[in-house]
Amino acid sequence: MGGLSLTEKVMIGTALLGGMSGVVGSFAVLRGRSLVGDMLAHAALPGICLAFMLLQTKSLLGLSLGALASGLVAIAAVTLIVRWTRTKEDAAIGIVLSTFFGLGVVVLSVIQRSGGGGSKSGLDSYLFGDPGNMLTGDLVLLAIVGGLVLLMVVLLFKEFKIVCFDNEFAQSQGWPTLRLDLLMMASLAVVTIVGLPIVGVILMTAMIILPAATARFWTNRLHHMLWLAGAFGVAAGFLGTRVGQGLPAGAKIVLTAAAFFVVSLLFAPERGIVAQLLVEYRLRKRIAREHLLRALYELSETTLPNLEPLAVQSIRDYRHWRSLDHLLQEASERGEIVQSGDTVELTPLGLRRAAKLTKAHRLWEMYMVRHVGIAADHVDRGADDVEHLLPEALLIELEQKLASEGRLPHVIEDVPSSPHHLDTDASPRQGGG
Repeated sequence: MGGLSLTEKVMIGTALLGGMSGVVGSFAVLRGRSLVGDMLAHAALPGICLAFMLLQTKSLLGLSLGALASGLVAIAAVTLIVRWTRTKEDAAIGIVLSTFFGLGVVVLSVIQRSGGGGSKSGLDSYLFGDPGNMLTGDLVLLAIVGGLVLLMVVLLFKEFKIVCFDNEFAQSQGWPTLRLDLLMMASLAVVTIVGLPIVGVILMTAMIILPAATARFWTNRLHHMLWLAGAFGVAAGFLGTRVGQGLPAGAKIVLTAAAFFVVSLLFAPERGIVAQLLVEYRLRKRIAREHLLRALYELSETTLPNLEPLAVQSIRDYRHWRSLDHLLQEASERGEIVQSGDTVELTPLGLRRAAKLTKAHRLWEMYMVRHVGIAADHVDRGADDVEHLLPEALLIELEQKLASEGRLPHVIEDVPSSPHHLDTDASPRQGGG
């Protein structure tokens, strides 16, 4: 690595940090331990300062050992506060975080005032990060830590997975859940501490949380999440050091990771906001379409099997539609209705679809009346809200259950009558399409 330029060292080092932060941070996020990384980053500052006072040199390994010792004391303090008092874990973390960080700032000020050269020695870089001071030995240490983290995750993947998602089951099987949990937290502590000189105390928490939270938008599988979190972390470290020359590198890395998060938040295919809005829009359109067909069936029910033209105004009054003309146009394009002037008539295709929808609606009404205890004159609106989400298998099960009780004659061939005695001649219904 001696032939590498400083820029190349920084890019490799930040990419390594981002990758290992993403992997370890995934377990922290899934376990609800994101704030532990924040606490460790802040609690490391007094250990770093005390190690510098003892060693009188800015050695990454020496300062990291001091930070690790301080972090372990902070973890022990949180554990004791939670166990021996009635303080909740999040409050205990906040207490320890602020106390240790305040102590670190005081010790750092003492070093600077006593002529120890705290700022000149680079200790202040632990607050905001300064990857530009990375040495070859620092890069080697990051590579070793990254390799050990990856090896640990590969060897204990199954154990970590079950502890994250079903800790009680793991305990019932006799697994050493406490030791596994401590091992996960120890790896989080080590990664946090070696990352402090690069992005600093204040921003290290973001490197733990952002890549993992970003990856969570794209997958429901743990091994995919680990790969994606590592990739997002590597990309944030690499790109963050290349863009915006002259700006603080730690802040650029975190802002790059935040940009990945925002893009995923908006555009991830299933969990993204845009995707969810599209799903909701399509559902609303389908509900409106189904409401129209069922309304046409109910208005035509007294003349079946003959189909008579229906006045558009009677359809409009039936459900107080907000956009009836558009719905009628779409139904006509699908071949479900024929519209002539101010009248509408179901086609055979439209009648078939409308009968199927009405049957599903009334099956659910009958089930709610007879098995949930809802009054017949209050059941229509409740069925309206649910019927569009019922899978076909459930409808068949309802049909068979009601038929087996002798309460649903000829249900396979016919649409059952409405249990709330619908007046098909014309009582208006609430809720537009």
